[in-house]
Amino acid sequence: MNYTSFIIKILKEPEQTFLQNNIIVTKMFVKFLSPRMKTFNIKDTFQISIWENSSYETIKYYQPNDYIVIEGYISLRPNFSPLNKTSKIDKQVEVSVFKHYPFLLI
Repeated sequence: MNYTSFIIKILKEPEQTFLQNNIIVTKMFVKFLSPRMKTFNIKDTFQISIWENSSYETIKYYQPNDYIVIEGYISLRPNFSPLNKTSKIDKQVEVSVFKHYPFLLI
Protein backbone atom coordinates (compact mmCIF):
# COMPACT_ATOMS: atom_id res chain seq x y z
CA MET A 1 0.00 0.00 0.00
CA ASN A 2 1.10 3.58 -0.55
CA TYR A 3 -0.77 5.26 2.32
CA THR A 4 1.30 8.01 3.91
CA SER A 5 1.23 11.18 5.98
CA PHE A 6 3.08 14.48 5.56
CA ILE A 7 3.36 17.94 7.05
CA ILE A 8 2.97 20.38 4.16
CA LYS A 9 2.81 24.09 3.42
CA ILE A 10 0.11 25.38 1.08
CA LEU A 11 1.65 27.39 -1.79
CA LYS A 12 -1.37 28.44 -3.87
CA GLU A 13 -5.02 29.18 -3.20
CA PRO A 14 -7.13 25.98 -3.11
CA GLU A 15 -9.22 25.47 -6.27
CA GLN A 16 -12.55 23.68 -6.02
CA THR A 17 -14.07 21.85 -9.00
CA PHE A 18 -17.17 19.75 -9.55
CA LEU A 19 -16.95 16.43 -11.37
CA GLN A 20 -19.71 14.19 -12.73
CA ASN A 21 -22.48 13.21 -10.30
CA ASN A 22 -21.79 16.36 -8.21
CA ILE A 23 -18.52 15.01 -6.78
CA ILE A 24 -16.49 17.87 -5.36
CA VAL A 25 -12.69 17.93 -5.39
CA THR A 26 -10.32 20.62 -4.15
CA LYS A 27 -6.81 20.73 -5.60
CA MET A 28 -3.86 22.77 -4.38
CA PHE A 29 -0.11 22.95 -4.81
CA VAL A 30 1.91 22.36 -1.69
CA LYS A 31 5.47 21.62 -0.60
CA PHE A 32 7.01 19.26 1.92
CA LEU A 33 7.88 20.72 5.29
CA SER A 34 11.25 19.62 6.56
CA PRO A 35 13.54 21.31 9.06
CA ARG A 36 16.53 20.22 6.97
CA MET A 37 15.46 22.03 3.80
CA LYS A 38 16.87 25.55 3.80
CA THR A 39 16.24 26.38 0.14
CA PHE A 40 13.21 26.05 -2.09
CA ASN A 41 13.43 23.21 -4.62
CA ILE A 42 10.78 22.69 -7.29
CA LYS A 43 11.05 18.93 -6.76
CA ASP A 44 9.64 19.42 -3.24
CA THR A 45 6.32 20.68 -4.61
CA PHE A 46 3.36 18.49 -5.50
CA GLN A 47 -0.40 18.59 -5.88
CA ILE A 48 -2.96 17.27 -3.42
CA SER A 49 -6.60 16.42 -4.09
CA ILE A 50 -9.16 16.58 -1.31
CA TRP A 51 -12.55 14.96 -1.94
CA GLU A 52 -16.18 15.48 -0.87
CA ASN A 53 -16.93 16.93 2.62
CA SER A 54 -13.27 17.57 3.46
CA SER A 55 -13.18 19.71 0.34
CA TYR A 56 -15.58 22.26 1.86
CA GLU A 57 -13.51 22.47 5.04
CA THR A 58 -10.35 23.07 3.04
CA ILE A 59 -11.83 26.04 1.17
CA LYS A 60 -13.31 27.45 4.37
CA TYR A 61 -10.32 27.16 6.72
CA TYR A 62 -7.05 26.99 4.76
CA GLN A 63 -5.18 29.55 2.70
CA PRO A 64 -1.67 29.95 1.24
CA ASN A 65 1.20 29.73 3.74
CA ASP A 66 -0.82 27.56 6.15
CA TYR A 67 0.70 24.31 7.40
CA ILE A 68 -1.39 21.14 7.57
CA VAL A 69 -0.90 17.45 8.27
CA ILE A 70 -2.32 15.23 5.53
CA GLU A 71 -2.97 11.50 5.25
CA GLY A 72 -3.66 9.86 1.93
CA TYR A 73 -2.55 7.80 -1.05
CA ILE A 74 0.38 8.72 -3.28
CA SER A 75 0.21 8.44 -7.07
CA LEU A 76 2.19 9.68 -10.07
CA ARG A 77 0.65 11.86 -12.76
CA PRO A 78 1.91 13.84 -15.75
CA ASN A 79 3.64 17.06 -14.71
CA PHE A 80 1.32 20.05 -15.27
CA SER A 81 2.54 22.21 -12.39
CA PRO A 82 2.15 25.97 -12.96
CA LEU A 83 5.11 26.38 -10.59
CA ASN A 84 7.32 24.27 -12.83
CA LYS A 85 7.11 25.46 -16.45
CA THR A 86 10.75 25.00 -17.43
CA SER A 87 11.56 21.65 -15.83
CA LYS A 88 11.94 18.47 -17.86
CA ILE A 89 10.44 16.29 -15.14
CA ASP A 90 7.68 14.28 -16.80
CA LYS A 91 6.03 12.82 -13.67
CA GLN A 92 4.74 14.60 -10.58
CA VAL A 93 3.65 13.23 -7.20
CA GLU A 94 -0.03 13.66 -6.31
CA VAL A 95 -1.62 12.75 -2.98
CA SER A 96 -5.33 11.96 -2.66
CA VAL A 97 -6.05 13.22 0.83
CA PHE A 98 -8.49 11.39 3.11
CA LYS A 99 -7.73 13.18 6.37
CA HIS A 100 -6.20 16.55 7.14
CA TYR A 101 -5.46 18.47 10.31
CA PRO A 102 -4.19 21.98 11.05
CA PHE A 103 -0.55 22.22 12.13
CA LEU A 104 0.66 25.09 14.27
CA LEU A 105 4.30 26.12 14.32
CA ILE A 106 5.31 27.35 17.73
